[in-house]
Amino acid sequence: MTSITFERAQRWYAGTDRPAVPGIDLEVADGEFLVLVGPSGCGKTTTLRMLAGLEPVDSGRILIGERDVTGLAPKDRDIAMVFQSYALYPHKSVRDNLAFPLKMAKVPKAERDQRVESVAALLGLADHLDRKPKALSGGQRQRVAMGRAIVRQPQVFCMDEPLSNLDAKMRVQTRGDIARLQRELGVTTVYVTHDQVEAMTLGDRVAVMHEGEIQQVDTPLALYDRPANLFVAGFIGSPQMNLLPDGEVTVGVRPEAWDFVESGAGMPVRIDLVEELGSDSFAYGVAQLADRTATVCVRLPHRDPAAVGSTVHVAVPQDAHRFDTATGRRVDD
Repeated sequence: MTSITFERAQRWYAGTDRPAVPGIDLEVADGEFLVLVGPSGCGKTTTLRMLAGLEPVDSGRILIGERDVTGLAPKDRDIAMVFQSYALYPHKSVRDNLAFPLKMAKVPKAERDQRVESVAALLGLADHLDRKPKALSGGQRQRVAMGRAIVRQPQVFCMDEPLSNLDAKMRVQTRGDIARLQRELGVTTVYVTHDQVEAMTLGDRVAVMHEGEIQQVDTPLALYDRPANLFVAGFIGSPQMNLLPDGEVTVGVRPEAWDFVESGAGMPVRIDLVEELGSDSFAYGVAQLADRTATVCVRLPHRDPAAVGSTVHVAVPQDAHRFDTATGRRVDD
């Protein structure tokens, strides 16, 4: 069984006044696809690199299955890494790029060729085996990079923002490829991204990180429906949740959750921008709270022709999210 366990795993860079990762506690189940997500500098890539052995663990430990790998070199951890850059050998063909880790591991040539052919067929690269990377599209190069990891048949995949160099259309397509492959292979996977849409569509569970600490680990829908604190509430969801401070409690309302009311009732929102997305329309405007002006996002009723400069009236729904303004923690319903 290939589970992953972080036990108070800490990374502290020399010359800094606080650890990059103060002490991660995290369990990843056998065969699970876990996504680490958060803004730049939150510690997600450092956490992944500690797992892969590319960063030392200053205290605590990391286990793969029952084996403590904290002090092991990367080559001894049975992990395959897929990087943000494709990291392909430009002078080698696709076939030779795929075969390279097997050659280094002294896998016999007959087995090497069989595994390369099998992975190439799985990834739709069978017709490109004799091409060089420069003759491939960005999506094809990323599939070669993934193939080089798959061909090793590792216990764990570590993926560090592998889609960030692709255009929007190719990101969606390759995202689907990664999800399908992970399901078919059943390999425990830890995936890092700053893109919360990517995290929500790929992960069996998602760990939201901020300033080196995990804020919440849960299924994508649970993160959306019951964020544990203000940070998760504001980070998960696109457009993000409206967060309206009201003394000791901050009220959170998703753009689609507002109750529309008649003029003269509820909270008036003067529309400054309408974002038409075809399937949805979002109005962005300002509303006057008790002691401040707040920016508000409202999903408009389907095909409702709201105009810039007009005013809609909304009320906070009964099931709105509520957070302690001072601590940021969710207030139990």
